[in-house]
Amino acid sequence: MRKLENSELERKSIEDFKTATKTPLILILDDVRSLNNIGSVFRTADAFLIEKIYLCGITATPPNKEIHKTALGATETVDWEYAQDVVSVIQKLKSDSVKVFAIEQVENAILLQDFSINVNEKYAVVFGNEVFGVNQKAIEICDGTIEIPQLGTKHSLNIAVSTGIVVWDLFKKIHF
Repeated sequence: MRKLENSELERKSIEDFKTATKTPLILILDDVRSLNNIGSVFRTADAFLIEKIYLCGITATPPNKEIHKTALGATETVDWEYAQDVVSVIQKLKSDSVKVFAIEQVENAILLQDFSINVNEKYAVVFGNEVFGVNQKAIEICDGTIEIPQLGTKHSLNIAVSTGIVVWDLFKKIHF
């Protein structure tokens, strides 16, 4: 077994990425304070050809040296937009027939492994602040909530880790 060289990975150019068919999934970051987390989300979004990221509230925006450290150029490929108010973003997406789900621990949340995708619909998922989670007002107008099951003593995951888990799961359900 031999590790592949970077030149063997057939990576897309920025132009190829921009014109590629995207995964019909939108990520919404609300009040995410860690610049490293934001950069990591961009990198995950690039890896799975995610359609767009909305950066809301106090979430920092590119260009930013600290975001770039973990994004490694993904801020140049992934489409993104800043909006002050996450509720307005959710309302707009819903009016465009996008199904919006918060990633949060709430009553009657759907466990990630039980969440089903309708391939004829587009989805958006909301990730919240590292300490306080998704804003309650946002949760109330979402189409539902998805919970990542956790069995240990801790009951939260880093937002970048949560994004990776959710995006991979939804990517598989959309494409395979």
